[in-house]
Amino acid sequence: MKALNVISLILVILGGLNWLSVGLFEYDVVSEIFGGAAEVGSKIVYIIVGIAALYAIALLPKVAKDN
Repeated sequence: MKALNVISLILVILGGLNWLSVGLFEYDVVSEIFGGAAEVGSKIVYIIVGIAALYAIALLPKVAKDN
């Protein structure tokens, strides 16, 4: 289970960095790699990052308990 937590955290961080890139430079790394935001590859990456974010929400009580 710890590996899943780390993978989820990495995916959420990468997604956040992509959004930072979009906000600052109007450059979407994922859509650039896959040829556009509407392409299947981009959508799969966005879905995986979104699922990782939902999983990270479930980790919040665990993180809050550690403090």
